[in-house]
Amino acid sequence: MHMTTTHYTLGAAPVTGAGLGISPTDLDTALSGPVAAVVFDDAGNDKIAALLGGVADTEFTQNNLDVLLKHEREPEDWRVGEALAECYLSECRSCHFPWPDGRDERKRGSSLPGADLVGFHRDGEADHFAFGEVKTSAEQSYPPGAAYGRHGLKQQMEDLRDRREIRDDLVKYLAHRAVNATWKDRFQSAAGVYLRDPGDVRIFGLLVRDVPPNEDDLRARVNGLAQYCPASTVIELLALYLPQGRIATLGVQVVTSRRNGGAR
Repeated sequence: MHMTTTHYTLGAAPVTGAGLGISPTDLDTALSGPVAAVVFDDAGNDKIAALLGGVADTEFTQNNLDVLLKHEREPEDWRVGEALAECYLSECRSCHFPWPDGRDERKRGSSLPGADLVGFHRDGEADHFAFGEVKTSAEQSYPPGAAYGRHGLKQQMEDLRDRREIRDDLVKYLAHRAVNATWKDRFQSAAGVYLRDPGDVRIFGLLVRDVPPNEDDLRARVNGLAQYCPASTVIELLALYLPQGRIATLGVQVVTSRRNGGAR
């Protein structure tokens, strides 16, 4: 997704916005590779397979392990949109989100409260906590309805900007998972920054759309978030514009690609 086209830019530091187009070819490549890997949590399943490899010591138990780890269910389009946003931030905005929220689900298809993406942003030599909210919408209006309401992008971004208790909870959520993780040092580095200034975080808001690019998707949000934004808080709003009509087939495409031997 490095080959995105910039259609517009908005705002000035510390709050900026951009509308980015993704070509059909680049979208297909992403869905069959890195996006599918996030949707199906390949990294997590590899760890489970390694953990249980010695337990599955017969053909029967190995078959059961294969079934346990197999992905046949078509993911929701919003989940693929979220994975697409995560891959973009990881590849193009120096972010790393080490713990997919799907690992915390108690049942398939549930949506957990809190930020959609919780991880780190590397700024030079320093790590900062990064929080991301993602909305996927095929609506024709600008902005879509997903930008409004109690659970809309506008409110969620304002909450991350203004409410320290929400950021504190997200930091503690990640802390529990960092204790014995390979990325513990990055967590400690970001935590040092945060404890010196709890406003020194990176907040990303992403709209995944399949309509022609239009500044109206982000203009009001960029202007509104710039008011009362702490100097140390960096906020970036991004609209990722897919080819028209593609959102409705996102779930189908990642499943089809994986079944047809897509990159893993």
